Amino acid sequence: MTTALDFDFGLDTTGQLDEVLGLSEHLRDALWRVDSSQARPVDATGGVIISGMGGSASGGRLAQGAIGPRMQRPLVVADGYALPGWAGPSTLVLHSSYSGTTEETLSAYDDASERGAPRLVASTGGELVERARRDNVPVIPIPGGFQPRAAIGYALVSALEAAALGGAAPSLRDEIEAAADLAETLAVEWGPGSGADSEAKAIARALHGTVPVIAGAELAAAAAYRWKCQFNENAQLPAFASTVPEMNHNEVVGWESARELGRFSYVSLEDPGAHERNLLRSELVAEIAEAGATPVLRVKARGETRVERLVSLVLLGDLVSIYAAVLRGADPVDIPAIDSLKASLSSR
Repeated sequence: MTTALDFDFGLDTTGQLDEVLGLSEHLRDALWRVDSSQARPVDATGGVIISGMGGSASGGRLAQGAIGPRMQRPLVVADGYALPGWAGPSTLVLHSSYSGTTEETLSAYDDASERGAPRLVASTGGELVERARRDNVPVIPIPGGFQPRAAIGYALVSALEAAALGGAAPSLRDEIEAAADLAETLAVEWGPGSGADSEAKAIARALHGTVPVIAGAELAAAAAYRWKCQFNENAQLPAFASTVPEMNHNEVVGWESARELGRFSYVSLEDPGAHERNLLRSELVAEIAEAGATPVLRVKARGETRVERLVSLVLLGDLVSIYAAVLRGADPVDIPAIDSLKASLSSR
């Protein structure tokens, strides 16, 4: 049995840790795969929509954070059965589904088709790719064999490239390449062979036995949601994400009574490039959270560019979630509640 001081990586029966550590390779490979799709620029004056669910939609949310103030047209995530009401011929839609069988994304694909919206698909196969091939829609071929959430590098690059193709953002290929180099370095610094006091292992130990609440501003807000989802799926734990400054107007009030309800922790993800007032707010909220959370951790993004800093937070969170899983004796591949829900839906 593991303790709060031990990491038994034998619990990771399908090598989820190795997939996380491969992020740098995934980012580079994704650029080649976008090129192989032969997708062409589209003058999407109405903006770009990323249609997807779960890990596939995460790429869109992270892309929003990476692009930030460089956004030139709307870039939104549609995580449901239909597109926004304003979608149509002037909007480019990227349909992202790792399996190609996600029912919400298939429905949204048909919705985009009916509206005459130009489309792009990112997937390993399934019905989504079959429909795309039928309709002569470009397909970004994602490699199989991953859990969808582990293909985040592919989802992020696909979304960033779709944004550039649709005129919603400039090309960020140089930043993606730099982020891949940084991820390769950080994978060694934070990986399983790192020291016991490496940042990823130290955070996992500190959060062990708590319900994490993760918050961030601007690009760090997108990373915070990724951390929350990875704790949910990899560690099979409840976790929550919030956005600064919005949470300053409501959530902060709850910390005073948090200890009465359970054992909470608070993680503040901070990007040095954020608005100076958001940096101050992050500092002040961490102080307020101490009334109801133990520990309170402040985590700084690494890197020069926005994509680098975002990727550093994503990689760190993914590793922490894997370490959190093995600390509690869980296999990070198991998602029984999602499997049960899908089985129930398919039978009705």
